[in-house]
Amino acid sequence: MGLRRSLLAAALLPALALTACGAKTSATSASTGAATTASCVDSSGSSIKVGFLNSLSGTMAISEKTVNDSLNLAAKEINAAGGVMGKQISVVTEDGASDPTTFAEKAKKLIAADCVAAVFGGWTSASRKAMLPVFEGQNSLLYYPVQYEGLEASKNIFYTGATTNQQIIPGLEYLKEKGKTKLFLVGSDYVFPRTANKIINAYAKANGMEVVGEEYTPLGSTDFATIVSKMKNSGATAVFNTLNGDSNVAFFKEYTSAGMKADTLPVLSVSIAEEEVQGIGAANIAGQLTAWNYYQTIDSAANKKFVADFKAAYGEKRVTSDPMEAAYTSLYLWKATVEKAKSFAVADVQAAAGGVTFDAPEGKVTLNGENHHIAKTGMIGEIRPDGLIYAVWTSATAIEPDPFLTSYPWAAGLS
Repeated sequence: MGLRRSLLAAALLPALALTACGAKTSATSASTGAATTASCVDSSGSSIKVGFLNSLSGTMAISEKTVNDSLNLAAKEINAAGGVMGKQISVVTEDGASDPTTFAEKAKKLIAADCVAAVFGGWTSASRKAMLPVFEGQNSLLYYPVQYEGLEASKNIFYTGATTNQQIIPGLEYLKEKGKTKLFLVGSDYVFPRTANKIINAYAKANGMEVVGEEYTPLGSTDFATIVSKMKNSGATAVFNTLNGDSNVAFFKEYTSAGMKADTLPVLSVSIAEEEVQGIGAANIAGQLTAWNYYQTIDSAANKKFVADFKAAYGEKRVTSDPMEAAYTSLYLWKATVEKAKSFAVADVQAAAGGVTFDAPEGKVTLNGENHHIAKTGMIGEIRPDGLIYAVWTSATAIEPDPFLTSYPWAAGLS
């Protein structure tokens, strides 16, 4: 059924694009004056459309609703400050429904029917991989806010979350320094965990570590009895967790019920942030580790303002997290790039991207014009009983993005 829907949508797209774009002008390059693609983006009025595409339903909603909130916060702030090149941002919101096929279909709609200048969203790598050919085929822009497995770069995607060498590798190096050399890998069964674990296996082999177990479960799964039993009896000294969404709730409850604790078998997670801690319950996860590039507890003026503004908008009990901060940052980076280019046209935005900076809550970030990733500070955090995450290790400087791991000899052949 999903494949049939996808093929049908693809077949209808040309007609949809003609209908949507017939009354509007193509996007043009400010540098050449020539049309860069058959775009229906209309920048002639007092507003400019952008698309927010997040899972507002399904297994990933626990994570993605907060990203949508942070995007809306950024849009309201930008509009209150005068907009983008004097134009107010007009948001078109779509629900990816935790389904890669739906993400691809909604992306096509946003580009061809809603005529947005850029789309912000996605979470799972499966959703990003499903959308990638849409954005490349339609020559539009996606700003993707979540850490991922690397081994990818597209001229039509800006990656404002971490790539492998900014999150997974720092996590492994931290475990190695702490003497945790026997790893059990657990993840959701899709592209991010499987690719991440391929990288982890290669790192372990080159660094005197051993992978003593590797288990996957369907996205959204809530049955972890067998996996946790294997984990407990594996001889592992640490767990590397690449589960996504609400599966983490069931996993940590089973882990706790089996009598395991952070001080005996620590779990380092790369998809659990402050929002997920609330869903899991701090009592079930206190003492565990995470690898990210932002925490709510960062002590800086920019972050304190961001946290205060978010709570003022959405409630004092709400928390901020790495993916939502990266999403918030992405809208500001798009604004800065458009204003540097003096154009909304895709080709001009791409050409202007290199070196664009923003003083983000995580610290100053800079866009890499070649691979469309950003330099980010690596942070290992510990979850505390108050439900917040506190950095226990921070990289000395921002880590330059290396999505294809070209600077790591042990990674040769992975891509």
